[in-house]
Amino acid sequence: MLMIFESILPIFLLVLLGTLLKRWPLISDSLWGGLEQFGFYVLFPALLFETLAKADFSTMDTGAVGTSAVLSVGLMSALVLGLWRPLHRLGVEGPAFTSIFQTATRWNAFMALAIAEKLFGQPGLTLVAVVMAVNIIPLNVINVGVMIWFSGGRRSFMDLVVRIVSNPIILGAGLGVLVNVSGVTVYDPLMTAVDLVARSSLGLGLIMVGAGLRIMDALRPRANVLLATALKLLVFPTVTTGIAMLFDVHGDALTMLALSAAVPTAMNGYLLAKQMGGDAPLYAAAATVQTVAAVITIPLVLYLVGQLAAG
Repeated sequence: MLMIFESILPIFLLVLLGTLLKRWPLISDSLWGGLEQFGFYVLFPALLFETLAKADFSTMDTGAVGTSAVLSVGLMSALVLGLWRPLHRLGVEGPAFTSIFQTATRWNAFMALAIAEKLFGQPGLTLVAVVMAVNIIPLNVINVGVMIWFSGGRRSFMDLVVRIVSNPIILGAGLGVLVNVSGVTVYDPLMTAVDLVARSSLGLGLIMVGAGLRIMDALRPRANVLLATALKLLVFPTVTTGIAMLFDVHGDALTMLALSAAVPTAMNGYLLAKQMGGDAPLYAAAATVQTVAAVITIPLVLYLVGQLAAG
């Protein structure tokens, strides 16, 4: 377990660097908003496009991996939705519930991809990209739907459709898969340019994760934050591992599925919470606590799943 911890420690050091840089007075606060948009609209889609366009799917059981990933998201979403009534009786309102739901089901792909590459190289990167490719659309559909339904705003099917079809992450992943399966050859200088952009995405993405954290929230976590943290870091990887084993997924594929579920929530959900009437401060607090706790829980999950994969 110590070896796993030391292997992923550089990932968390980059997150810590982002936290420190955000508070460095020599860097303007206006930088971070632009970087966040640049990552969402350019860096991340470029990384997904390149990874999926070049991936050799023939070397892995993408059917079992993809099915396990989608079912895991579906079951986890159902479990969290099942908590709505008891939480509502305890005083949790719709906007707060949407942030609990988002932070329990979304996952930080920047972190998952970085850890996968660190532990398993290109095969690990490809496995996590496959999980992303099959989950991006259902995960965004479910989360945007929950935001529309519970946030108290206008419920519009067209809002849901527009947000899905205009999502740059969905477009990047979809285009990458399309290029891969169609056999289309992308002009080499163009692919090289995409590669140069994609290379910077993981490191910069992790720094942006750190910049978005709220350290004081980690020192005094509320009950809602602790619930979202337990659901995301413990329940989600347990659900995912169980479903994957039912589909006879094993070895590195099982580990990468568990990793995808074990990483903290995605920071882009914070913007969705702000834009659609969710509880944005609760989302930021949960993301912060999850990222801090993940320093311990990710090595633990990877160690336990590694024992299962080996046995």
